[in-house]
Amino acid sequence: MEKKTIYKKLHEAKKEIGTVAKNAKNPHFKNTYADINALISAVEPILLEKGLVLLQPIREGRQFTEIHDVETGESVESYLELNTTLPPQALGSAITYFRRYTLQSLLSLQADDDDGQRSSAPQPKPQFTEDKFEAAKKAGATLETIKSKYLVSKEVEVKWNDFNK
Repeated sequence: MEKKTIYKKLHEAKKEIGTVAKNAKNPHFKNTYADINALISAVEPILLEKGLVLLQPIREGRQFTEIHDVETGESVESYLELNTTLPPQALGSAITYFRRYTLQSLLSLQADDDDGQRSSAPQPKPQFTEDKFEAAKKAGATLETIKSKYLVSKEVEVKWNDFNK
């Protein structure tokens, strides 16, 4: 019987893992994400079934995520540098955060943009154009309310003020 490589075993595992359910809320970004415990609960039993062991050691100022094949001795890893000058509580939070991200990265886990680009990037406002003047006036909009929802050029602002004289 042919021995499977770590990559064949990871391929099989990834087909079974699928998307990890979100179970935690980030109050700062008002979104949800899968915390480290949910990630490990979702992946570790499947990895173990395939003969793969998940480890997340800290070495040389780095937080590692490693997957080792117990049969072949092969391994894959991902790591991030830790800021070891942080106070212990902040460092502990960073370690947990890095454990989550190195595991997600190493296994290329499907995530619905948990607390990344979508939630932190400002959403662009649509442009307020002259064709919206009538509807805005009927709705009783002021220039301040329009600016809170739209980008308003100086030219359109002048025309709005003239329109409302």
